[in-house]
Amino acid sequence: MKNEAEVKLEIQMNDDVACGQYINMAVVNHNDTEFVIDCIYVQPQAPKARVQSRLITSPRHAKRLMLALQSNLNRYEKKHGVIDLVENTSNTISGSPMH
Repeated sequence: MKNEAEVKLEIQMNDDVACGQYINMAVVNHNDTEFVIDCIYVQPQAPKARVQSRLITSPRHAKRLMLALQSNLNRYEKKHGVIDLVENTSNTISGSPMH
């Protein structure tokens, strides 16, 4: 039995994407074939917010993304301590979708 040659994927990124977009909120929706993740920046005291980018992916890739984020959060918390989701000012979790 022959081993197939491993294909190395070269990932390229233009400068605008490499600079990144800061977000502090995400809204996730789905249907039977895809997940849509709207990445949003909400300015303090502003009545409107703008979607910075929209990610559209399959359910399988959405689950892989969730597992990758969970793994990274676990490593982060082991190194830096537990991330507290309770806001310091009101002792309640924010009512925003994912803020």
